[in-house]
Amino acid sequence: MTTKRQALISVSDKTGATELAAALHRLGISILSTGGTAGLLAEAGIPVTEVASYTGFPEMLDGRVKTLHPRIHGGILARRDLPGHVDAMSREGIGYIDFVIVNLYPFRETVARPGCSLEEAVENIDIGGPAMVRAAAKNYPHVTVVTDPADYAAIIAELERTGGAISLETRFALASKAFSHTASYDGAISNHLGAIARDGTRLAFPARLNLGFVKAQELRYGENPHQHGAFYRDEQAVPGGISQYRQIQGKELSFNNIADADAAWECVKAITGPACVIVKHANPCGVAQAESLEQAYRRAFETDPTSAFGGIIAFNAVIDAATAQAIVGNQFVEVVVAPGYVTEAAEVFAARANVRLLEVPLARDAQTLDIKRVGGGILVQTTDSRDISPEELRVVTRVAPTPAQMADLTFAWRVAKFVKSNAIVFCRDGRTLGVGAGQMSRIDSARIASIKAGNAGLSLAGSVVASDAFFPFRDGLDAVAEAGAVAIIQPGGSVRDDEVIAAADERGLAMVFTGVRHFRH
Repeated sequence: MTTKRQALISVSDKTGATELAAALHRLGISILSTGGTAGLLAEAGIPVTEVASYTGFPEMLDGRVKTLHPRIHGGILARRDLPGHVDAMSREGIGYIDFVIVNLYPFRETVARPGCSLEEAVENIDIGGPAMVRAAAKNYPHVTVVTDPADYAAIIAELERTGGAISLETRFALASKAFSHTASYDGAISNHLGAIARDGTRLAFPARLNLGFVKAQELRYGENPHQHGAFYRDEQAVPGGISQYRQIQGKELSFNNIADADAAWECVKAITGPACVIVKHANPCGVAQAESLEQAYRRAFETDPTSAFGGIIAFNAVIDAATAQAIVGNQFVEVVVAPGYVTEAAEVFAARANVRLLEVPLARDAQTLDIKRVGGGILVQTTDSRDISPEELRVVTRVAPTPAQMADLTFAWRVAKFVKSNAIVFCRDGRTLGVGAGQMSRIDSARIASIKAGNAGLSLAGSVVASDAFFPFRDGLDAVAEAGAVAIIQPGGSVRDDEVIAAADERGLAMVFTGVRHFRH
């Protein structure tokens, strides 16, 4: 039985493996390894012993059995502080394994490939890897387990600082991370296999849904000061989501900051050309597109200056100095979100140190699932990423929208999708004029949108209106027409569609049906 310290390295993701192995070797720690990892280390000139040679048992069944052996698991699981364990190890001539550096077969990457078969998926389910990881994590008082290449640098630094020791605190933290790693891995397998029906077809939702999120930060409090809060990032975050933010300056983000920043960011990404969205309490209170970001901001702000105070502002392009100056010279703002900031813009914002600046890569990928918590469970649905093409729009009135009105209707429709239901949005010339949100009746949303436009000194004459769902009665249509609207876009589908269409014809309005509803609760 060897008393020399040993490390077992068997990794699918080989990033940084040679550097870590070299550091262990310099400290006199022997290296055990398997297959491709052993070859990689040998090529780098690092002495390595193949697991098959160490166990005296060859790899078999196409590599399915290689580390499942008492000399491996005994070396990992043995407690150094129990005489019975020490005697058994000595009697069987098994050496201790002090480091387990293992990451697992790329199951997620495999099943993400188009056309991945069930056989391919199953072959990429790791067996020996999770067994070693769990064994090492269970025995963390004596064994260091490392599953994430991102931790290698810190491990090397601690080893070199201490002459080869890893603290109990570090070992415990790594063990906790290792159990999270195997739980997430098994969850991905369960989600994939659980969504395959008996006939082999894919189901929309698995029988058991396993969610994987990693805590990004603790928050000062939740939605209200008496609530606790934290922000978790999805392990498989969609590109361009708010979770990928980089905070450039400002105070710590709050629960509500992140929620509202997400609402603003998702809305502004839906608009082409330079655009600005201002959100307050999860609702857009001003949206505009223009030839420049500064102009877009000023037009969005004019929709509802009162609500814009203390709001969240999002842009779909890199912010220039003129736009930054317009914001800081015009209003108090909590958070600004954009794909980037020119140096001069960042300098302008630096004078307002409390303003939180977030930089988020611009990508328009949609999340697979949308999740809402309810008492004792969750509601899960596919994300409302449905957009409409011009070919899908159906003019249902005698009067058809002009090309300019159709452009405004499309813009209004995209904004309405991000307004809490019932949603009514007045627009003209690529900007919002009045937004009615979150009311129990659609006519009240229409009245509120009209009132807000009036309060901002904006005329609704010649405007267009988007309604996130159908008008159940003609009264809602009458209300927007009396406010000055000349064209309407709505899903249609009411039993009173004929009545509403007749009302539009009576008033000489153009109306377009989308056939798509955008409730947002």
